[in-house]
Amino acid sequence: MRGPLMLGVEGLELLGEERERLRHPAVGGVLLFSRNFENPAQVTDLTRSIRALRSPPLVIAVDQEGGRVQRFREGLTPLPAIGRLGRAAADAPALARETARAAGWVMAAELRALGVDFSFAPVLDLDRGVSQVIGDRAFGADPATVAALGLAWQRGVRAAGSVCVGKHFPGHGGTAPDSHEQTVDDPRPLPDLVHADLLPFRRLIDNGLAAVMMAHVRFPAFDAEPAGFSAAWIDYLRRSLGFQGAIFTDDLEMAAAAAVGDRLERARRAMAAGCDMVMFGNAGRAIDSILERLPRPDPLTALRLARLQGRDGPDLAGVHASAEYRQARSLLAAL
Repeated sequence: MRGPLMLGVEGLELLGEERERLRHPAVGGVLLFSRNFENPAQVTDLTRSIRALRSPPLVIAVDQEGGRVQRFREGLTPLPAIGRLGRAAADAPALARETARAAGWVMAAELRALGVDFSFAPVLDLDRGVSQVIGDRAFGADPATVAALGLAWQRGVRAAGSVCVGKHFPGHGGTAPDSHEQTVDDPRPLPDLVHADLLPFRRLIDNGLAAVMMAHVRFPAFDAEPAGFSAAWIDYLRRSLGFQGAIFTDDLEMAAAAAVGDRLERARRAMAAGCDMVMFGNAGRAIDSILERLPRPDPLTALRLARLQGRDGPDLAGVHASAEYRQARSLLAAL
């Protein structure tokens, strides 16, 4: 059974101590970063070594959104910031949706060829023009456009044998501060979010969204806790939106999460609120002190995480030789 922790690793190959840490039953996944990538062959060797540690294998993820957030680059397709798709949709909505599907397919097909199960994408936040950390990482400001492009992206990702993780629920686009660096409050009440920020999430959930990542944003008019530590928000996600997939925290090393307490307190409170997997991308050895102190996941959590494992597909050369790849590259080049 996969545990509730998703951890980062230090470099281009596993250290001995990392192998032991990742074998611990409290661990269920690995988050890769730019520091873990040199070229496709190297990262494929790394993912194989991670998979060989456990049965069932740990799930492996990365942030491969496109634009300024594309952790793997050398030898892979440059992906546009998805804000460009939103701008294209203003003049040619059908073509923008086709291109969004192609971008999702290329991203996911390349990752699957490298042994990565999924990317934490797409961003479903609205670009309200105030959040620098979101900006062109979002499809745009119009909820219906974001939803339509997100659905198209999801179709492409699924066709490539992977899953989507919508982020950052219930929305990080309405405030200027960056939750990586400080606590973030959004004063809007729930009714103001329902027909705007929540619409893209609702549309993808209605179409089988596999997972969401919670925002480290407080909405004091709804609940005093940041969303990833909020039983009220997760209850809303489960009951009101009918979400049946996996729930991830954003990285618990971020400043807005660190304000909640020490690492153990953060992990326990996020899990108690209803998160299935809690993330520490850069904790290193510091995580060892809490491994034995975390509650074990229940069978339903284990089932949700099992659904995230990617489907086998062609290697990278096979992806790049396919007719679908040539068509996708043509669409992306015209964006």
